[in-house]
Amino acid sequence: MATLNISSDSVRAAAERIASGVLRTPTAHSRALSAATGAQVTLKIETRQTTGSYKERGALNAMLMLDAEARARGVVTMSAGNHAQAVAYHGTRLGIDTTVVMPQTTPFLKIRRTRDFGARVVLTGDTFDEAAAYARSLAGRTGATIVHPYDDAHVIAGQGTATLELLEDGGQFDVLLVPVGGGGLIAGAVLAKLAARSGAEIVAVQSAFYPSVVTARDGLADGVGGPTIAEGIAVKRMGALPLAVIADVVHDVITVSEAAIETAIVTLIEEEKLVSEGAGAAGVAALLADPGRFAGLRVGTLICGGNIDPGMLASVIVRHRMRSGRVIRIRVHMVDKPGELATVATAISAARANVLDVAHHRVFGSISAKHAELDLTVEVERPEDVKEIMASLKACGFDAQVVTE
Repeated sequence: MATLNISSDSVRAAAERIASGVLRTPTAHSRALSAATGAQVTLKIETRQTTGSYKERGALNAMLMLDAEARARGVVTMSAGNHAQAVAYHGTRLGIDTTVVMPQTTPFLKIRRTRDFGARVVLTGDTFDEAAAYARSLAGRTGATIVHPYDDAHVIAGQGTATLELLEDGGQFDVLLVPVGGGGLIAGAVLAKLAARSGAEIVAVQSAFYPSVVTARDGLADGVGGPTIAEGIAVKRMGALPLAVIADVVHDVITVSEAAIETAIVTLIEEEKLVSEGAGAAGVAALLADPGRFAGLRVGTLICGGNIDPGMLASVIVRHRMRSGRVIRIRVHMVDKPGELATVATAISAARANVLDVAHHRVFGSISAKHAELDLTVEVERPEDVKEIMASLKACGFDAQVVTE
């Protein structure tokens, strides 16, 4: 590690340096996830940081390393959101002028919060790479220091303090599941593992759309990308420094689907009362998607960010409930006469289900003028309750079917 100008000692030093500026976040055993997977699961809850993610650690460490002259010139960074907020917040605290270049596709919540924390925000390009190119150009023109979100030794050392705390507070681990985008968090985790002399295996977890570790290791073209809810780890190319740090230590990479990430987000809400963004829930997604792989093991993972757009969160919850069979759509064919709608509602209520939405069609489709169709969105306690609903409707004389398209 010495040839990389970064070592496990860097993480220990960073922990002391940033101690008064960031929270030592909770490390908590998850009874629900342990029961669901057969593993002993521990969560490091970085959503409790002021800006909602672990990114504060690296950003603060990097800015504390600036001398007075560099502080006076200010800093510039490129980020899709969490690193942006971290630089903005701690830059304001330290009296450092901060400019954050963000892709135009960045969620509104992260843009607004970055501005609220005191940064000057520039929106340009559709991707991180395009925003990064502009940030470098801006730094070259102004003399500002670039605080890179992951390809920076001081940032990596700061990020490693999250895993160091997990190892110190959570006991012994067999496996650490670490979300990976650009690689700052997992590179820091490798250094923290060495600092703590832990024998835990570090496993990289990535969005299936952005498998940057595999791409970098196998020398593949950047033929990846796509709309992902885990925008915090939607990075096409892993940083050169993080890749060098993890090369001889991290051998296993798990990619997780969008559905798996959405399931993890909702599971954390329902079982742990934790709101996580997609990237923050990636480790839990890997765990839930293949529980047999981790059964009997002591598993730790970092819930590394909680900045999810409320509208997106609402959509994820509804989609998960539909996917799990707890929210369904039923089409009911009926004679168009007074009282029929009330009879349908009574039949569904008798089956202990809750009607969420009703669409009443009289003039569309192939139905006759004497008939109507009802499309009902219904919530059930258990997927198996659907049979009782259909039986109740049939008993009242209605022709009905579950709509799946």
